[in-house]
Amino acid sequence: MLACRARNAAKKAREITRKSDLATTNFFGKLSDCKSKDPKVSEIFIVEGDSAGGSAKKGRDAMTQAILPLKGKILNVEKARLDKALSNEEIRTIITAFGTGIGEEFDLSKLRYDKIIIMTDADVDGSHIRVLLLTLFYRFFKPIVENGHVYAAQPPLYRIMHGKTRKYVLDDREKDEYLASLPENVRARAEIARMKGLGEMDADELNETTMDIEKRTLRRINVSDCVAADAIFEKLMGDEVEPRRKFIEENARYVKNLDV
Repeated sequence: MLACRARNAAKKAREITRKSDLATTNFFGKLSDCKSKDPKVSEIFIVEGDSAGGSAKKGRDAMTQAILPLKGKILNVEKARLDKALSNEEIRTIITAFGTGIGEEFDLSKLRYDKIIIMTDADVDGSHIRVLLLTLFYRFFKPIVENGHVYAAQPPLYRIMHGKTRKYVLDDREKDEYLASLPENVRARAEIARMKGLGEMDADELNETTMDIEKRTLRRINVSDCVAADAIFEKLMGDEVEPRRKFIEENARYVKNLDV
C-alpha cells in the first residue's frame, strides 16, 4: 500500500509539473498572474480570502505582481502524506503557480517568482494560515525557503491621523514611539484607528501600506522560522497528547484574544 501511494503521488506530481501553461490555475479563477515573464522581477502574493484578494488585484502593479487568493485554510500537511496533499485543490494551485513541481519532480530553476509573499491579517486566523503555509513550504518546497524566496508581508496594525498627516504603524511599540515623538498638543488630537484587516482596506490603502515596493515592509522567512512553525504544529496537531497538554497548561494564562 505504501509503495502504491508513493507511485500515485509521483504520478500526480508529474502531471501537475507538466501543466506549465497554468491552465488549471487560471481555469478556477484563482491566480491573477503578472505580465512579466522574468522571474527576477516577478513576485506572487498569497492572500487570505477573496475579499483581500480583490483589493490586492486592484492595488497591485500588474506588470510584476501576481495575486493568488486562498479560500480558507489550506490542508495541514504535518500529518498528511504527499498523495493526500496533492489531492487538495489549494495546494495543487500553489504548485502549479510556482512552476517548480513537487517531491522528486521539484526543480528550483523553474520557479516563476523571485519573491513568494504571504499576506494575511494580523490576527489569530492570519497567523494560523501563515503557519500552515510555512509548514507546507518546509515539508515540500524547502529549497525556496533555503534560497530566500519566501517573505511575510507586514500589514500595519494602526493608522494615526493628525491634521493632514496619515501615519501607518506596524505594532503597539511603533505606535507608542511615534506618538511620543509628536508635540503634546498634536498627540492629544491624534486619531488612532486599529486596522480591521486586509479585506477592509481599499485598493489604494492596501497598495500604500503593504504592496508598494517603495513603502512596504517585508520579513524574509528563513529555515529556522519554518522549523519553529513545523515544531509547533507537531506539538499542537501531532499524535502525541502529552506535549499538547503541557503546552496548553504552560501558555493558557498568556492568551489575550481567544478565537472561539
